Amino acid sequence: MEMKLITLKVNGRKHQLALPPNITLLRVLREHLNYVDVKNGCEKGDCGACTVLVNGKAVNSCLMLAWQADGADILTDTGLGTSQNPHPIQSAFAEAGAAQCGYCTPGMIMAAKALLDVNPHPNEAVIREAISGNLCRCTGYGQIVRAIQMAADRMEAEKAAPGGEA
Repeated sequence: MEMKLITLKVNGRKHQLALPPNITLLRVLREHLNYVDVKNGCEKGDCGACTVLVNGKAVNSCLMLAWQADGADILTDTGLGTSQNPHPIQSAFAEAGAAQCGYCTPGMIMAAKALLDVNPHPNEAVIREAISGNLCRCTGYGQIVRAIQMAADRMEAEKAAPGGEA
């Protein structure tokens, strides 16, 4: 099989790789670039554990071939914040108990980020719709919805604070 040279920009860092044309973005992120926060759940697009943002849109990386992301900006949960300086969504998930076993958490956080980037004031129904492609077997979704609501409120407060974004 002929290899294809692609460039992926993941969490602000450029990677050039020669890959077979049939490899998924999920496999490249996990196996070639060691972004293990992108979880391998079902490999069928049913669970959302592999959700990442590609040019700001939430995608199931198991359904996207890596070459389709050539030149794109890819963001994973790891790229949002650090343990010392977490993103408000990450903090809210921890505080609301929305991360029980943690397996679905990175994908849920990325789905939440995609939502809040386009709708900073979602109601519960909108939040539930936005995360409907992400499965969780632990929380019953109540904590996850609350975490996203908390994050939205905090992000809005940060913008309104002196020196915040306009």
